Amino acid sequence: MSTAASARAGDEPERYDAVVVGAGFAGLYMLHRLRGLGMTACVLEAGGDIGGTWYWNRYPGARCDVESVFYAYSFSRELVDEWEWTERYPTQPELLRYIDHVADRFDLRRDIRLSTRVTRAEFDDDARDWTLTTDTAAAITATYCIMATGCLSAPCTPDFIGLDDFAGDVYFTAEWPHDPVDFTGKRVGVIGTGSSGIQAIPPIAEQAATLTVFQRTANFSVPAHNGPLSPSRVEWVRENFEWYATDGKYSALFGTPPPPTPLLSVSVEERERQFEAKWGEGGLGVIAVYPDILVDADANDVFSEFIRDKIRATVLDAQVADDLCPDDHYFGTKRPCVDIDYYATFNRDNVQLVNLRREPLVSITEHGIDTADASYELDAIVFATGFDAITGALLRVDIRGRDGRTLRDAWAEGPRTFLGLMVAGFPNLFTITGPGSPSVLGNVITHIEQHVDWIADVLGFLTSEGLRTIEARTDAQDAWVAHVNDVAGYTLYPSTSSWYVGANIPGKPRVFMPYIGGMLAYRERCDDVASRGYIDDCILGT
Repeated sequence: MSTAASARAGDEPERYDAVVVGAGFAGLYMLHRLRGLGMTACVLEAGGDIGGTWYWNRYPGARCDVESVFYAYSFSRELVDEWEWTERYPTQPELLRYIDHVADRFDLRRDIRLSTRVTRAEFDDDARDWTLTTDTAAAITATYCIMATGCLSAPCTPDFIGLDDFAGDVYFTAEWPHDPVDFTGKRVGVIGTGSSGIQAIPPIAEQAATLTVFQRTANFSVPAHNGPLSPSRVEWVRENFEWYATDGKYSALFGTPPPPTPLLSVSVEERERQFEAKWGEGGLGVIAVYPDILVDADANDVFSEFIRDKIRATVLDAQVADDLCPDDHYFGTKRPCVDIDYYATFNRDNVQLVNLRREPLVSITEHGIDTADASYELDAIVFATGFDAITGALLRVDIRGRDGRTLRDAWAEGPRTFLGLMVAGFPNLFTITGPGSPSVLGNVITHIEQHVDWIADVLGFLTSEGLRTIEARTDAQDAWVAHVNDVAGYTLYPSTSSWYVGANIPGKPRVFMPYIGGMLAYRERCDDVASRGYIDDCILGT
């Protein structure tokens, strides 16, 4: 019987060295590293199976926007050699198969408890332990509490008048049914044109009798140019594995590097050639079209107009094309979407676009959606309304640190962390890809592996030194928060009302949450903290 299973069989509170919350990419690797340290560990997962965001997000067209060969673990050479990806950008089913393979290969399932949602995590000052309460079991105690809850895992619940009155089918991209959904012959409405909506709209349009897209905010999207994975791409990763697994993944742009010169310093002809080259590559690498694209508003305007011209050249109806052209934010300051035939979908006879800024949504009715200008009869509504990003999943757990102070109170004016990994006043609590870390700005798998390795090194250090607790010093946390804000201030990111700053959640403090200074600089800071034995930035206790 496994450690977790035997603990469940008894009446006494369960006890582990570490409890991990979440069984996605972060939670699985964290469990693997904890076992390597010889620690007892349990992973608690709210879903009915492992996979994290790829368990929940099963909507039509769901796929990763990072290339498959890079959106994968690099801690095991054998794993890289034995797994065969099929497409440049992997679909949700393929990602889930990969995650299942990893769990089986490293025998991780025996210490994972599924369908178990953590509702409370409280630090006991006297016992110097964390007690976690779930919705299905007795309390669990552990020395270390590691939150691997993900950055995009707390869905935004729409609050539309009349939603409960709708007589048709209602779906949420972030909580898609596990059984197939058939839209054949149905009148479908999609609300939301962020990443999930942009991915779901083309395949739904191919199936539905009619598709009405309700757009509040137009977003920039770039072509994926997806297709079968090139054998040369796979071979490159395998041949350069040692470099990539150690240093390369922290600086990789997954495309040709940007020119060294600023955009506005080159001729119109030269920058057009560079624009077309990056557009031809497709994917998120277009952000690196020129080095100043995210810091110089004039440079950004030039490239943004290039993308708008691409939209206008694709969409046949001039009004629809204009409505699909973003005009309220700089390119890249909201995470660009990566699509397959999104804009071309609006040329289909069965697809129409409703611009909610021109005709606001009034209510959902028994038969569909009413806007200020018209009524749209629908058989099904799909909500692609996004997430309470980065902090949402953490704050939905009642986390209490020293003296019972809640994390929600500590973050009342915005999240404050040290390196996105620790929070002052919350000993032995770790947050993987938390606010103040690079998190969503890049390849999150790279960030996860670096975070997990750093946390594992911390726990190994504490064990070897006979120490019981560690927590961030308030002054170190304050300095890091100031640095995160200072670096963001040099860019165009804070100028945009995006989920990066919590603008999609009413009442959420407006704070730019990710660290924009780059993974290389971030890793150097983390390594520096460790090289000095943590003592300058953390409080260590026996």
